[in-house]
Amino acid sequence: MLAALLLTSCAAAPPADPERPSPAATSAAPSPASSSTPTQATPTKAPSPSQSAPPAAGRLDGRVIVIDPGHNRNSDGPFIRHKVPAGNGKTKPCNSTGTATNADYAEHAYNWAQANALAKELRERGATVRLTRADDAGNGPCVNTRASLANQLHADLLISIHADGSFSKGARGFHVILSTVMAGGSGVEAESKKLAEQIRSVLTAQTGMPRSTYIGRGTALSPRSDIATLNFAKVPAVMMEMGNMRNAKDAALLTSSAWRTKAATALADAISEFLD
Repeated sequence: MLAALLLTSCAAAPPADPERPSPAATSAAPSPASSSTPTQATPTKAPSPSQSAPPAAGRLDGRVIVIDPGHNRNSDGPFIRHKVPAGNGKTKPCNSTGTATNADYAEHAYNWAQANALAKELRERGATVRLTRADDAGNGPCVNTRASLANQLHADLLISIHADGSFSKGARGFHVILSTVMAGGSGVEAESKKLAEQIRSVLTAQTGMPRSTYIGRGTALSPRSDIATLNFAKVPAVMMEMGNMRNAKDAALLTSSAWRTKAATALADAISEFLD
């Protein structure tokens, strides 16, 4: 009897690994009443080395995302004023200097800071990220070439970062600009709208920045045909106006590095959900 108890104790199974199925799930031991012919367990087929597990939710491995920090620091008049194609059969100036807060925090500086915060968040999730300009000290690129990098890379999407500068009383909040004449055609326009709606939902929920009170009639969506950066895109693309720099409440958020980090996380969450 003692020997039997000892044998039972030695044969006890180790604690189950929650990541693995119990051995009983793949092969049952033969019953004492069964035939003397041993039962052979069917081996489990090992996964092929070429098979890889799907990326975890929110991961962006293998994705290519282009971020366009709007405008640039230098205001070289002749350069930014020369006319370029607008992608809608018309022309427009190469670029502009952008707006600023009432305390002179320049839009180009905000765009650069927010774009880099977003790039950091996306890279941490596994994405390959490229920016349309290398620094915040130059003149370009012109608006008709800002989509070129995304097109050349066959990027999964392009997001252009801006902030608005309306002096209208009570004007505040973010909105998302969409092109109605994209080079990629109606299919890309439809995907861009889905991206815009996803971003709108997440920004509203996570950042404390309200939907625009003066653009989009509460939708925070602004379809336009005059935005060259979007018109020339052959991949899903949107332009963000992250807030109104001339509004004191919006400016307090836009000038906060903590808020820019929060906004970057929200944008990355929206992008992850869109690409999932």
